[in-house]
Amino acid sequence: MTVPAEILRAKLNGETAKVAWAELQRHHARGVVVRVAGKLDLLDVAVAMAQDNSRLIGAWMQAGEVGKVSDDKARDWLARDPDLWSVVVAPWVLVQERKGH
Repeated sequence: MTVPAEILRAKLNGETAKVAWAELQRHHARGVVVRVAGKLDLLDVAVAMAQDNSRLIGAWMQAGEVGKVSDDKARDWLARDPDLWSVVVAPWVLVQERKGH
């Protein structure tokens, strides 16, 4: 049975959390942390991933708006300790830097 998008979105919204990069490093080492560009809505990406919308996810990846966190970005986030928001869409941990929030 497929969960309607609005119910899935509400569930994922309740599971988002502010997180420090230091808390995500072990997940990054396992290769399961996905960066979401600031111009995208973190919940839109989470819903698309949960629904396995490969067309939409592929387009975001092609545009460089969604992808695994590079080692350079990981070092940058560790050094700066910016505000990051995350949500888990197993097995992935989606993370987005929030600027000015």
